[in-house]
Amino acid sequence: MDKVHPKVEEAVETLNMKDSPSRRKLLKGTGLVSATAAASALLAACSSSSSAAPTTTAKDTAGNFPKVPAWQFWFVNHVTTNPFFVPTQYGFADAAALLDIPVPKWEGSATSTVSQMVGAINDAVAAKAAGIATTVITSTGFTTPISAAMTAGIPVITYNADGAVNANGTSDIGSNRLCYVGQALYTSGQQMGERIKDLIPSPSDIVIFIATPGTGNIQPREDGAVAILKPLGYTIHEVATGALTSAELGAMKAYLIGNKGIKGAFAVDGGSTQFLGQALSETGLAGKIPSGGFDTTPLTLTNIEKGLTDFTIYQDPYLQGFLPTLYMYMYNLSGGSLGPSDTDTGLTFITKSNAAPYTKTSRFQGSTTKELYIPRPSGPISNPPATTDS
Repeated sequence: MDKVHPKVEEAVETLNMKDSPSRRKLLKGTGLVSATAAASALLAACSSSSSAAPTTTAKDTAGNFPKVPAWQFWFVNHVTTNPFFVPTQYGFADAAALLDIPVPKWEGSATSTVSQMVGAINDAVAAKAAGIATTVITSTGFTTPISAAMTAGIPVITYNADGAVNANGTSDIGSNRLCYVGQALYTSGQQMGERIKDLIPSPSDIVIFIATPGTGNIQPREDGAVAILKPLGYTIHEVATGALTSAELGAMKAYLIGNKGIKGAFAVDGGSTQFLGQALSETGLAGKIPSGGFDTTPLTLTNIEKGLTDFTIYQDPYLQGFLPTLYMYMYNLSGGSLGPSDTDTGLTFITKSNAAPYTKTSRFQGSTTKELYIPRPSGPISNPPATTDS
């Protein structure tokens, strides 16, 4: 009986090759005397088998996917110049590079102006975009343009904001999108309220800074916090800081200077949060009252490290660019059969004790343009991300 090289026998079992011409050819006494020869024969046999895996080479594909048209995706945003969304832009650029498609277009408004955002969505439809990802900052303002895009056969995904949130925390999206990629905003506000309650056990006067009151990306957070604190007797003062980050610090300082008796200062948007530590420091309140907010811009992380801000809540802006791009690609690639799912990008409290992984220079937090590998610390994962179900 012909001898079969052990490596060939192992490979045949691993591939679960049923009786076939390829298998018989491979196992027939061919004098395989080395692992190299065994591998060569196995590849040759597989390439001649109709049941073998595709043999398309990497140079003809992106990530082993078939070659596709140069699909142009569009991202529409409400604050296009806000530093929070720098990692988002890196995320969709990296996904596009991985998939070998054009970098998505970045359009919208710098000042949360709905009409400008709707105009960008309409432009994408007119340009026959392969897919549109958009923030939805009102419950009804995006119904018509999203419907027009979907009717035209253009998949639409929302990210970061999915419309208004009702008093009970349910979403009122008012649009026919495929899915939402982002944080559960009302829940995150509730979690912030619980953290404030821990930091300030007795009902007191606190201030919540918010860039644009009423918009669907940040108002639900404030509403969630108020829902926890107001029934307990806390008094919440809402202070608008404006959509442009250049105005936020001044608005915060002006309030703090005139209200030195405030017992806590918090923010529900990334821009206000990044200036919170500086505002407290320059008004003599840093370290004297609890403070916290949202997102991980480099300045916010620096303030956490210095102890100028007690906490920030992370929602992963990088994934809010990367995942919608991947989802739109797979939807198109599969003929629409792989419908994307709602994806919660997380609700993690970052404090001085666990900030180290986030403060490393990386595209993931928007602190560098370089693509860097950041080794994960060895050992047990002692601080897994919180979930919106907790």
